[in-house]
Amino acid sequence: MQDYIINLSQRDIPNAWYNVVADLPGSLPPPRNPANGEPLDPSALSRIFPQKLIEQEMCMDRWVDIPSEVLETYMLWRPSPLVRAKALEEYLGTPARIYFKNEAVSPAGSHKPNTAVAQAYYNKLAGVERLATETGAGQWGSALSFACSKFGLKCKVYMVRVSYDQKPYRRILMKTWGADIVASPSCDTNAGRAILANDPTCSGSLGIAISEAVEDAATHDHTNYSLGSVLNHVLLHQTVIGLETKKQLALADEKLPDVIIGCAGGGSNLAGLIFPFVPDKRKNEKMRLLGVEPSACPSLTRGPYRYDFGDTACTTPLLAMHTLGHNFMPSPIHAGGLRYHGMAPLVSYLRHIGMLEAKAYQQKEVFDAAVMFARTQGIVPAPETAHAIKAVIDEALRCKQTGKEEVILFNFSGHGHFDMGSYEKYFEGNLTDYDLPQEVLERALAQLPDMPAPAK
Repeated sequence: MQDYIINLSQRDIPNAWYNVVADLPGSLPPPRNPANGEPLDPSALSRIFPQKLIEQEMCMDRWVDIPSEVLETYMLWRPSPLVRAKALEEYLGTPARIYFKNEAVSPAGSHKPNTAVAQAYYNKLAGVERLATETGAGQWGSALSFACSKFGLKCKVYMVRVSYDQKPYRRILMKTWGADIVASPSCDTNAGRAILANDPTCSGSLGIAISEAVEDAATHDHTNYSLGSVLNHVLLHQTVIGLETKKQLALADEKLPDVIIGCAGGGSNLAGLIFPFVPDKRKNEKMRLLGVEPSACPSLTRGPYRYDFGDTACTTPLLAMHTLGHNFMPSPIHAGGLRYHGMAPLVSYLRHIGMLEAKAYQQKEVFDAAVMFARTQGIVPAPETAHAIKAVIDEALRCKQTGKEEVILFNFSGHGHFDMGSYEKYFEGNLTDYDLPQEVLERALAQLPDMPAPAK
């Protein structure tokens, strides 16, 4: 029998991040200046990002060296284990072999520190003293708070109001690492005050929180903005996940996966796992890459591929992405990290050219899957991670019907230890499924910028 856990030694931590841009078929549509529609001059980003991250955002090289200071901090939890989900396989009666990369072992309990540590390091190197950011469920806010504490930076977190109320212990974790947290929309920024003036009870969105954090960075000295998903450099840092996984599968004498799955909000944990497999996918069309999202916020499954702003206040460059519209206000589902109107340009491009599949699920069936996983494998997943688990179960049952011995790989992006309020509502029968009405989507899409759709 194969081992349940496949571990690597610390010398096996990748010493370079993988840049999928070098291996994409075709050309990624560039970010554009909303003022004139022209490709963005990278220097326009220098107001809120350090030069090293701007270079990584525009980088075309296949490999980007990981600084020794970042590797040293990674060693607090990396390499993360690859686990054979044998108990789940037996419970389902599937011939499939299920593996998950357990990113919940990080100090913040998710994959997010992989980029938070890198971003904090590069900002410290540039002489920045303070970072401003947004967070949905609190995973990213926790990760950046941890990273800032490691490199001696101050941290301000704008936490989406609904998650601020739903997940108090995420706030406490951030405070433990020294961060200042405020519910978004807040009275701390012009963007927040404008939203509250129009809707004093606004539950918030990641688009609004991004607007507040960007404004904070642009209006305070020695302050930069830090983003937990979406942008190229963020996804680049996450590729340590897939790079380690490929080594671990080889150690297990396992073939390349037939299906690779990740939940998808902005796209960072999905990208971190699947990007190193893109060259393999190009050689083997039968390999499937699958992103899973909530039915309440279905950018990949229902959003068009268009240029749009990354935030509600229209302060960011225009990005080519699958989007629900920058003014889209998602329902207050418990997977707060998946409540974003757009998808990362790189992930969106893979979807656009047909290399990435997508599925959307309702939150009650997602929590059904989460509880099944917890009762078989013993680990309680975050609501975001549970979306991937639901898809894994469906794929495993498909294999049961067909008798195919496929390898299913997914990213266990975070644990649910701070999501007990959500689980309590599930057990009490108080979770609500949300269907996104077409007319609501059409109203949001009607406000997209007047910009031609990116060419295929």
